[in-house]
Amino acid sequence: MNTHQMLLGLAGLIGAGLAFADEPVTKITDPHFKLAPGYLDAKDLPLRLALLGAPPKPDSAALARDEEARRAALSLRGTAREKLAAADAELAFPGPAQAFSCAMGTPITEKNTPHLYTLMQRTLTDAGGSTYAGKNAYNRTRPFVAHNEGTCRKDMEPLLRTDGSWPSGHSAAGWAWGLLLAEIQPARATELMTRGLSFGQSRVICDAHWQSDVDAGRIMGAATVASLHANPAFLADLAAAKEEVKAAQKAGLKPTQDCGAESVALSLTQH
Repeated sequence: MNTHQMLLGLAGLIGAGLAFADEPVTKITDPHFKLAPGYLDAKDLPLRLALLGAPPKPDSAALARDEEARRAALSLRGTAREKLAAADAELAFPGPAQAFSCAMGTPITEKNTPHLYTLMQRTLTDAGGSTYAGKNAYNRTRPFVAHNEGTCRKDMEPLLRTDGSWPSGHSAAGWAWGLLLAEIQPARATELMTRGLSFGQSRVICDAHWQSDVDAGRIMGAATVASLHANPAFLADLAAAKEEVKAAQKAGLKPTQDCGAESVALSLTQH
């Protein structure tokens, strides 16, 4: 299943109705993927806008910071870092599992680490869904639309044009994954959290999001992780995932990706 097909599945899964007493029904307008069921019930998702405030206003210092970050990111066009950012845009599995395998030092696969693989899929639903209160409330214009330019993934642009930019769902998922994988594999915590940050930063490099979108997405990702730790099904998968990673390490399994090339690409930016 390709990314475009997966995009069409999100509205039906989450958009079926996340209703809150003080907020309208949360509608998912950017179905990037056919999502696995999340761990969290709608009432347990950290959707409150109070966590975030509001996106930068026109002519504000915050928007000037966004523009400065965008200009810096544009200098990476045509580099290995932009190529990695284009790969990070892929939320269809096994893409995200492959994205974190080098940082884990162990391949994350449906065959060898099934509970971990499932945990990443279900967490994507929860973290991604947590951003839609903000997306729908403000419907912020994405940078590539505001500047009438393109992104690193032209194939995804039609759907992105009508989807709110703030907060970034990719960044929420990336940071949630970084935090959870660091908990599963503490010896690689720095590498995994750094990769979680870079996964979100790829959205600025792609010109798909403003820097403040990414920053807000990370807040929602962390809030989602906190909520997940009260969920029994999540905790069971987390415990099983830890044992799977230990077994994979004991078996000497290594990522099949070119981790050296990934490291070089990531070295071109702070994240």
